[in-house]
Amino acid sequence: MTVRGYDIIGDVHGCATQLEALLVALGYQKADGTDEYRHPERQAIFVGDLIDRGDEQLKVLHIVKSMVDAGSARIVMGNHEFNALAYDTEWPPGSSTFLRPHTEKNTDQHRAFLDQVTGDDRRRYLKWFTTIPMWLDLGGLRVVHACWHEDSMRIVEQQCGSSTPFADVSHLVAASDENNPLFTAVETLLKGPEIRLVKHDQPPYRDKDGHPRENARMQWWNGEARTLRDIAEMGGNFTTEAGEPYPPLPELEIAGTLSHLYTGTVPVFYGHYWRQGTPKHRQDWTDYTACVDFSAVKGGALTAYRWSGEKHIRPDHYRSSSAM
Repeated sequence: MTVRGYDIIGDVHGCATQLEALLVALGYQKADGTDEYRHPERQAIFVGDLIDRGDEQLKVLHIVKSMVDAGSARIVMGNHEFNALAYDTEWPPGSSTFLRPHTEKNTDQHRAFLDQVTGDDRRRYLKWFTTIPMWLDLGGLRVVHACWHEDSMRIVEQQCGSSTPFADVSHLVAASDENNPLFTAVETLLKGPEIRLVKHDQPPYRDKDGHPRENARMQWWNGEARTLRDIAEMGGNFTTEAGEPYPPLPELEIAGTLSHLYTGTVPVFYGHYWRQGTPKHRQDWTDYTACVDFSAVKGGALTAYRWSGEKHIRPDHYRSSSAM
């Protein structure tokens, strides 16, 4: 098959019904006698986070792996696939200690996967996760789960030898060690960079759940950002520690100190950021970056971007399951 375009699909999180509806609406059909969806001219690319939260995780995994195995789709790793590997890996072996600690919080976040994907199925899909690359650079477009950051990619390649490092458990161990450079590189690529507000003389804040925070997510996708206000992503319901609305951040120029801002001219597609509603804001896309995560499992719609060779993001190329 000659691939004439790609459909980049956002975080599925166990929403198989939405996934099948989106694939059919995009022109993918099941191959005879199989559960593998395929398109005569296009290939799907999943941005990771297939698992956790939703009610149809085993079906999602079956659909996506079937497509990847047959060559009708590609995939990059999400932080939830990485977390699943770390949660499952006892280290050192026999120690009853795991790379992702089995705390109540971590177990609750992972509970739906643990309940729905069991036995041989779990072993098979965890093994598959170790074969998933952390990013794709296909020449005319780039795909990563949370942040395209070439410095972090170089660390992964130098330390692990490839963009697909986790078949070697030693790399998973290193990526789970906060004192190892691989930890920060993987955190950046799979969870996105943060900016430390207190470093810039700004007070801590409380997030929407009331948790105290000193760091804010960084709007790395905005290559034109120059000031702290431009770069830090602050929710509208964040408060000061005294419970007052958190004031606007200052127009303090800091861009020259940051390597994370994307200034490339190759379109980058990513997920992870739980956008709301439908794509309609410049926060959702720029000329060269586009988020495809629109909270499918939290009342939103599974969303894809149909890329057909364009050099600039075109918001009219978004498609979502809610509109189909």
